[in-house]
Amino acid sequence: MSFLPDPIPKLAEALHNHLALGQEMLALVMQEHEALHAPGEFDPAGFRDRRKVLLPRLNVSLDHLSQYRQAWLNLSPDVRAGCPAIVNLIQTCQDVIMKTIVLDRENEQALLRRGLVPVRQLPAPQRQQPHFVAALYHRSAAR
Repeated sequence: MSFLPDPIPKLAEALHNHLALGQEMLALVMQEHEALHAPGEFDPAGFRDRRKVLLPRLNVSLDHLSQYRQAWLNLSPDVRAGCPAIVNLIQTCQDVIMKTIVLDRENEQALLRRGLVPVRQLPAPQRQQPHFVAALYHRSAAR
């Protein structure tokens, strides 16, 4: 795919859109967390349905970002250093992603404790390893 001579504005737009989606996902996970820790019954169906709507949007956003990633990396280090807003956006996106992953994992543990996860959906043993989330993120960032 060909890129504009200056991919920075398009990258900034893609990062802003990705950040907004990440914040939407974090808000959903936080709502689920609150519902899981509130007294009374918990109905996971509503949260599952909202996730199913967000996940395709996340895939589209990641594909869009990957189009600009290589163009960003092809820029000279001096040009990239002159774009602190992009670097800050990337860091902010990573922070939101990590918060979401950690909180979602806590929610998964709460669901397991309540017996609300079907056996076929139980997490793989590797997920219980220390640093699994960091390794998963590292593999995803390498795409």
